[in-house]
Amino acid sequence: MRRGLLLAAILASLAGLPAAAQPVLNVYNWTDYIAPSVVQRFQQQTGIRIRYDVYDSLETLEGKLSAGRSGYDIIVPTGEPTFARLVKAGALRPLDRDKIPNWKNLDPRLMQRVATVDPGNRFGAIYLWGTVGLGIRLDRVRALWPEAPLDGLDLLLKPENAAKLAKCGLAVMDSATDVLPSVLAWLGKDPDTTDAADLKAAEQALLAIRPHLRAIPGSGALLDMLASGEICVALTYSGDVIQAAARAREAAKGVELGYAAPKSGAHLWFDLLAIPADAPNPDAAQAFIDFVLQPEMMAAITSQVRYPNAVPASRPLVAEAVRDDPNVYPSEAALAHAFVPATPSQAAERARTRLWSRFRAGR
Repeated sequence: MRRGLLLAAILASLAGLPAAAQPVLNVYNWTDYIAPSVVQRFQQQTGIRIRYDVYDSLETLEGKLSAGRSGYDIIVPTGEPTFARLVKAGALRPLDRDKIPNWKNLDPRLMQRVATVDPGNRFGAIYLWGTVGLGIRLDRVRALWPEAPLDGLDLLLKPENAAKLAKCGLAVMDSATDVLPSVLAWLGKDPDTTDAADLKAAEQALLAIRPHLRAIPGSGALLDMLASGEICVALTYSGDVIQAAARAREAAKGVELGYAAPKSGAHLWFDLLAIPADAPNPDAAQAFIDFVLQPEMMAAITSQVRYPNAVPASRPLVAEAVRDDPNVYPSEAALAHAFVPATPSQAAERARTRLWSRFRAGR
């Protein structure tokens, strides 16, 4: 319901502006991933009208761009693997930093971490970022198993633990890209491994808990399932768990949610603002990137969607409950321990896709 309300608010803000004779910016972003006030203020201050579409998976985004002539000026791909593939394919337009003076607000340490897929940071500016870990319905898990280990992936990935909690609902998000690196790290393997034996070990670990899973949904559906209390443990994105926890508190139905980053090292990901090579309005796109990188705008977005941003000056402006939450802004020690997966080769990608298909099918 909240997703529909958020999109409705965005569309309502667009409807309030005259369309005639206005330049148009075509934005393609993740569902539930911006503050409507930012969209509205950009339009009011620049006179540029926004056409705002959403997707809920990287596969959808890549499919739209691979067809060519997508018509979008701004996209928000995840650094690994989608953004990296788009850079290699020449599908992105280099950013003109002279037209993005607020680039100076970006955290150079975080930008250095995405430079592995974007040498010189030529094609993307960090929008939001986060980790992959467990969303836990604490009230149900404690009731079923008071001594449950709530601090890592053992809770879900050890079959004996999954069996104890199966009755309250277990789920893994439907994304090989975002799940397999965490499973490999939990097994003590290299998250970027292409070794057949390592991938087989990850597959066996997933198949061992497959009988206990209630669902393998997309991240959007998984967020809703957590917020409603339908499931009690889920492997998914940090911000989705934090959003679900906020919704559960608002609903006041006794659903208490928490987030646990893996002790084995958290999968750290970055979503980047980028411009397709064939964008019809690249100047408007760069104006949008510059506008969003203002501390006030990034603070509004982080306060709304509960994912951290890469503009340090925005943090004092973020809602207190969000900026002080260590699950939103991990400690320096946690960040140092986190890993950013590399882009798999085509052969490795095919092997992982086949592995994932067998896991989804349970065989």
